[in-house]
Amino acid sequence: MILRARQFKFVFPRPALVMGIVNVTPDSFSDGGRFSTSQAAIAHGLQLAGEGADILDVGGESTRPRAIPVSEAEELARVIPVIEHLSARLSIPISIDTMKPAVACAAIKAGASIVNDIASNRADPAMGRLVVDSGAAYVVMHMKGIPRDMQENPTYANVVGEVKSFFEHRLNDLAALGVNPEQIIVDVGIGFGKRLEHNLELIANLRQFTKWDRPILLGVSRKSFIGQLLGASVDDRLSGSLACACWAVQNGVQLVRTHDVAATRQSIKMTEALMVAQQ
Repeated sequence: MILRARQFKFVFPRPALVMGIVNVTPDSFSDGGRFSTSQAAIAHGLQLAGEGADILDVGGESTRPRAIPVSEAEELARVIPVIEHLSARLSIPISIDTMKPAVACAAIKAGASIVNDIASNRADPAMGRLVVDSGAAYVVMHMKGIPRDMQENPTYANVVGEVKSFFEHRLNDLAALGVNPEQIIVDVGIGFGKRLEHNLELIANLRQFTKWDRPILLGVSRKSFIGQLLGASVDDRLSGSLACACWAVQNGVQLVRTHDVAATRQSIKMTEALMVAQQ
C-alpha cells in the first residue's frame, strides 16, 4: 500500500506514522490557545518534530463541539506563516487542517503536502479538484453535522455500517474527480457527531475500514469520550489516548494524530515490537 503526498511517498507495511497537532487557535479544547501566536506555534511544531513526529498537522480553526467558525482571512493569517516556516525548517510532511478550499490552496503553496478535511462530505468538488491538481494527500473524514451542532443529538441505526457507506460514496466521488487512490487517507471521525458508544464501536471495529486498502488515520487524543469513560479532565487523558492508539495499530491503523508525540511514539513502538514477536 502506497501513500503519496506531493514529494513524499510512504510504503506500507512500515511503522505507524505519528501526526503531531499544532493548533494555531485561541479556543482549542485541549491546549486553550497556548500556541495561538505564530511564534509559539512554530516553536511547538519544531518541538513535536524533535520528539519524533512524522507529520505535523497545522490548524487555524477550532473544530471542537459548538465551535464558532472563523473567516477565511483570519484562518489564513493564523496558519500560513506557521506552515511557511515549518516547511522551510523540516523535511517531514506538513498537513493543513481546514474545511476551506482557499485555505488549503494557500497552505499547499506555502509548503503543505496533506489536506486534512473534516468536512469531506461536501457537495462542492473544489477541494477534490485541488487535491488532483496539487498531488497532495487527502484525509477523508466522516462527520455528522458541523462542529457547531454535531454533538447535539447524534443518532445512528448502525454507526459502523453508516460510516462504511459514507466512505464507499465519498471514495467513488473522489475517483470520479480524478483523485489518485494513493493520495487518500480515511478517518472515521472519532468525536465528530458521535456519542461515547459510537466512538467505542468504531474503534473496536477499525479493521472493517481496511477494506479499501487505504491508510487509516485515528484521532482520539485527549477527546471528551475518554473523559466520559474514565472521569478524566482534558489534562489527564493521556493513558486513555495511548490505549486507543495501541489498539488501533494492532487493528490496521497506519497514522495516529496526537498532542503527545513522544509518549505516543514510544507506545506504538512497543506495540509494534510485540506484534512482530507474536508472528
